Amino acid sequence: MSTPRNVALAFGTPRKLPRARDLFGRVVVLDIAFAYDVEGEAPKAPKAGQKASSSKFEQITGKLIDGLGPRLAAWVDHHDHARHAEYDADPRFVLSTKAEHPACPEMVTPELVARIGEVDTIVCHTDFDGLCAAAKWLRGGVEPYAGADADARAIDTRIGKPGPIGERFDRALRGRPQDEGLFGLVVRHLSTGLADAGLWAPIDQAASEYAAQEEEARRLAKGFVRLRGRPHGVAYVDVTPSAASPRRSYDKTLLLLIGQEREPIAVVVDRDTISLAAAFDSGIDFLALLGLSGGMPTRVSVPLQRIGDVWKALGVAEPPR
Repeated sequence: MSTPRNVALAFGTPRKLPRARDLFGRVVVLDIAFAYDVEGEAPKAPKAGQKASSSKFEQITGKLIDGLGPRLAAWVDHHDHARHAEYDADPRFVLSTKAEHPACPEMVTPELVARIGEVDTIVCHTDFDGLCAAAKWLRGGVEPYAGADADARAIDTRIGKPGPIGERFDRALRGRPQDEGLFGLVVRHLSTGLADAGLWAPIDQAASEYAAQEEEARRLAKGFVRLRGRPHGVAYVDVTPSAASPRRSYDKTLLLLIGQEREPIAVVVDRDTISLAAAFDSGIDFLALLGLSGGMPTRVSVPLQRIGDVWKALGVAEPPR
């Protein structure tokens, strides 16, 4: 299958998006959630001559939407957010909840790509879910390989096990989570239907670097303690490094998953951030429990200042000191 004309790639996260002026032509945004506010998080100070923004959405997501204006061809995402409803009437926005679409590639259909038409730039999230969605867009809505959509669902929800191809990509991306060169290589390999076997070599090299992060996560998991919560038990660990207890880079997702093997809810404190996670199909909604306007219901991060709110929301009467 031939790929379309050259399309530029840009990468982002809900809290770090490229500037509109740096994006060429018509732009599609894939698998990037609307930014949401977290109580206790200090607002970003405006630059000279700029108005203060009242929310993270306005500072980040809204800024890109407004900056692109009519150049925004589509925004396709599957994360919950209270402001989705504001865009119901705009056909450029194809938005769902995580429950409706556990992964983004399944939302990129031939019908959607045809309706939006040619684009010049794709902005996508930097995990397998986002990169696979970008590759599928380049392929006109066709899966890069049989089972790619299912692999994206398994990787993004951590329910079930991805196939060997999806796991190969996922380990590489976890090995180098900040490497934009690797992101581009993954999209290229996927968009050509894995046609060039030589592209596996650098991907597998990145995957080999994940072993150390995996080992460190398993070492840190030995520190989990079980707390009695209501109605769910909590597995808690503080991995904040110190001179007496240094640590290497680790895979936080794996650490949270190991915590969930012990109790339904895992809580990891690392420096000034608290991360909470539960199984995708658990029915637990941290957004509602903590009053957050958007994100993934079963995995959130909040500032350490909210630790009291976290224990109260989880019903932990005797939190660790």
